[in-house]
Amino acid sequence: MNDLIIFNKPYGVICQFSAHEKHPCLKEYIHLPNFYPAGRLDTDSEGLLLLTNNGKLQARIADPKFKQEKTYWAQVEGSPDETKLDMLRNGVNLGDFITRPAKVRVLPTGEADKLWPRNPPIRERKTVPDFWLEIKITEGKNRQVRRMTAKAGYPCLRLVRIAVGRLNIFESGLQPGRWQPAPKLP
Repeated sequence: MNDLIIFNKPYGVICQFSAHEKHPCLKEYIHLPNFYPAGRLDTDSEGLLLLTNNGKLQARIADPKFKQEKTYWAQVEGSPDETKLDMLRNGVNLGDFITRPAKVRVLPTGEADKLWPRNPPIRERKTVPDFWLEIKITEGKNRQVRRMTAKAGYPCLRLVRIAVGRLNIFESGLQPGRWQPAPKLP
């Protein structure tokens, strides 16, 4: 068995193996001993989660000092505005820390259609437009991307991590709730 696996974490699943009173946990999907998340995704986020049984590898993936790039697709409320997008690109003061500059681009219409449907679906408001951003960061503090987009005036409706380093959820073909050994190290 590889010492790194990739998991497509569904919305609503908590990133821990111990049972939780409100949310399903990783143990309900992954039945391997001694594997632990290399980084986390909050319960409201979905997508690529790496798990390993190798402590050094876990540190190399999760520790910000190694600057492992993580790619997210965020569906946000509002309309694209270069001033707000530049705020994300240049680093955002979140009060307790200032984020490193992020790589940010607006996804072309239809590109996010390759994502699976979320269960439950996001709330939709007919009077408020929304669009998708691709955000690449090398940190990964608690709810960082959601906090960044909110500070820029873009409340986050859906957040999906699609890549960590060179590992990409689309290349794996994994559906939500499924896992497999990683094809290569990030």
